Amino acid sequence: MIPISDRIRSRSKPIINYWLIGINIPMFLWELKLEFSGELGYFVNTWGVIPAQISGAITNALLFNPAAWIVVIWRSASLILGMFLHGSFSQILGNLLFLWVFGKTVENILGHGRYLGFYITAGILTGIAQILAEPNLTLPLIGANGAIAAILGAYIMKFPKAKIDTILPLLIVYVPIEVPAFVYLFWWFMQQLFYGIGSLNIPPSGVNSSSMFYWSQVVGLFMGGAFMRLKK
Repeated sequence: MIPISDRIRSRSKPIINYWLIGINIPMFLWELKLEFSGELGYFVNTWGVIPAQISGAITNALLFNPAAWIVVIWRSASLILGMFLHGSFSQILGNLLFLWVFGKTVENILGHGRYLGFYITAGILTGIAQILAEPNLTLPLIGANGAIAAILGAYIMKFPKAKIDTILPLLIVYVPIEVPAFVYLFWWFMQQLFYGIGSLNIPPSGVNSSSMFYWSQVVGLFMGGAFMRLKK
């Protein structure tokens, strides 16, 4: 299923959503450039979320090593920058498609400033959940999956029965249909299984292959739903 749009009218242009999409696309193009030059592995391993590095730095800082706090601050920046990096064509296309369809309506509800804060906070909290789940993981975790899951959770909490214009590919025939929004709650997690398609060459192999990478997005999903419920 490929979501195209909903039928909820926006009171204003989703400028933050446009900016988020506009940042993700050139960042991915930059990754492609780095892949051709052989520098992508170093870049992703520097700015991706590596739980073992962050948890190790925090442990050292708590053991009264003042210099370790500098490492904690530097590595914590990956919780934000890592949201704008993607490991495959299928990952970025899926994330941006869901952001385009569902994000604009959530931004319309929250307003521009709160929507940006909501997006960044969701991405950070999902990253923290991944660190807590597997603090010894040495592979980088990247992508906006956690933030997109939160947007989806917020949207479904507000509009569970909204109709989403959808294209259903049947071999080479594309059939337009309407799908209830809550169906995408399940489809979101199903499509994660296909995010390895078109993977970039990011050594070491196994980027985003953590056993908890996809399940930790549940944190974003529930956070988005809870936030929207509290807003009522």
